[in-house]
Amino acid sequence: MMSRLRCLGPVAVSLALMFFSAGAHASNVLQTMDQAGAFSMFLKAVKISGLQETLSGDGPFTVLAPTDDAFSKLPKGMVKKLFDTENPETKVKLKALVNNHVLAGIVLARDVTGRRLEAVTVQGGTLAVDGTRAFMVENAKVTKPDLMADNGVVHVIDMVLLPR
Repeated sequence: MMSRLRCLGPVAVSLALMFFSAGAHASNVLQTMDQAGAFSMFLKAVKISGLQETLSGDGPFTVLAPTDDAFSKLPKGMVKKLFDTENPETKVKLKALVNNHVLAGIVLARDVTGRRLEAVTVQGGTLAVDGTRAFMVENAKVTKPDLMADNGVVHVIDMVLLPR
């Protein structure tokens, strides 16, 4: 038994070194979303709203990231209206929308499992979180939790959380 453990020692060390040297999550929340490839609309909203620098900063942040498919579920014409760069109100509306998807601090799936709570967004709004059956935020289902980044965590959601 001891010889097996000795053999595993160097393997475990090698795996750990590969994991950490490869940078398990050596990117910020925006880069993490960009690398995942399903968030072009949300990233466009971040850019137009002027929040790139903030969300690339130290954080920590919890981002509830709606996929491009989530944006396609919005009522007809809403996406075009939201991203109308000719409208001076666009930046303000998109900033509110993006901020409604961001929590200060890190909230992992395990933190909400079996619980119901209200999460406070960075703009001061509240979102109902339900981890009793599935991981839900308002009416959005978290389809992929805990994408770790250097400055926080991203949870993939299947709906856009419109500010109230």
